[in-house]
Amino acid sequence: MYKYEITKKIEQFAPIETQEDWDCSGWAVNIENYDEINKLMLCLTVTNDVVKQAKEQNCDMIISHHPLFHIDCHSELVSESYTPQINVYCAHTNMDKAQGGTTDTIIDKLRLSEYKTNIEHEFLRIIDYNTTIQDFSRLLKQISPNARIINNNQITELKKIAFCAGSGSEFIQDAKELGADCLVTGDLKFHTALESPIVIYDIGHFESEILILPVFEKIIGNYVKIVYADEHSPFELI
Repeated sequence: MYKYEITKKIEQFAPIETQEDWDCSGWAVNIENYDEINKLMLCLTVTNDVVKQAKEQNCDMIISHHPLFHIDCHSELVSESYTPQINVYCAHTNMDKAQGGTTDTIIDKLRLSEYKTNIEHEFLRIIDYNTTIQDFSRLLKQISPNARIINNNQITELKKIAFCAGSGSEFIQDAKELGADCLVTGDLKFHTALESPIVIYDIGHFESEILILPVFEKIIGNYVKIVYADEHSPFELI
């Protein structure tokens, strides 16, 4: 399968023009005359270790969610002569915004898709779901055993819950204005948590976005051999 056929499928699902201005979605490494893709690796983040895995498994291409904001010129991506070694394509905020994208995968994994509302917001997804803090916390632990909760107002019951995969703390006020009494996201900072007017669950950046990889696989189809990178969150319990 040609690499441009693969990226066309992804961009039909998540149009590249919908990415944020600051984003770097699209081709990170596009090697001329290296177009036929027999095997590709899916990953959340392109690291030296992931590139090494891809090369060891004879992959022709890497598709990641996170873009390459910075890449060391001495990384596994280039040879000693600075020759690119493997094609790399990323779909980041355009995949976040797409229907069925990163945030939707959290809701789908929790089997709460039937509760989605029609409230429109680029990054947030909202569900109408009556539950208790205790029951919802138990549910979230299925996808993030180390999830943390911020409950400044000691709320015990939830009725409308917002979701934003990755770093979504900037949307706390938006979630509140949309009627949500809770936001599920990752990468929450101390002062943001301290001042939050609604319940916040920090399920971790990695945990909130790793679920997108099977979506990439489904989009691409079985026209090419697909393998998953062996990667995990950098955070560990002590």
